[in-house]
Amino acid sequence: QVQLVESGGGLVQAGGSLTLSCTASGDTICIGTSRWYRQAPGEGRELVAQIDEEGVTRYADSVKGRFTISRGDAKNTLYLQMNSLKPDDTAVYYCNADSPRIVVGYCGVDHWGKGTLVTVSS
Repeated sequence: QVQLVESGGGLVQAGGSLTLSCTASGDTICIGTSRWYRQAPGEGRELVAQIDEEGVTRYADSVKGRFTISRGDAKNTLYLQMNSLKPDDTAVYYCNADSPRIVVGYCGVDHWGKGTLVTVSS
């Protein structure tokens, strides 16, 4: 019922900034807590940041103070502002959203985008 598409990835020098966007199409009642994950080459998928339906945010220790997760007013866009980027931030970044419990039967459990590549050069 929902499709997520990430954009904004690219190549940036260490110390630079990028803003990732995740645009949802379909039924926005299916969008609950939303997250950014990342997967570096040869590594597992790591939770980077999370925002719940009340706007409460959580971050991985590795990105606290550098990354900011936010939503657009219409709830169909999720952002990740990334500052002071490091080579260790190089990864494919994925957008994820849980369906609110009350609509899981209609929407499915959760939704994933296909990812956008961020490469940070030293």
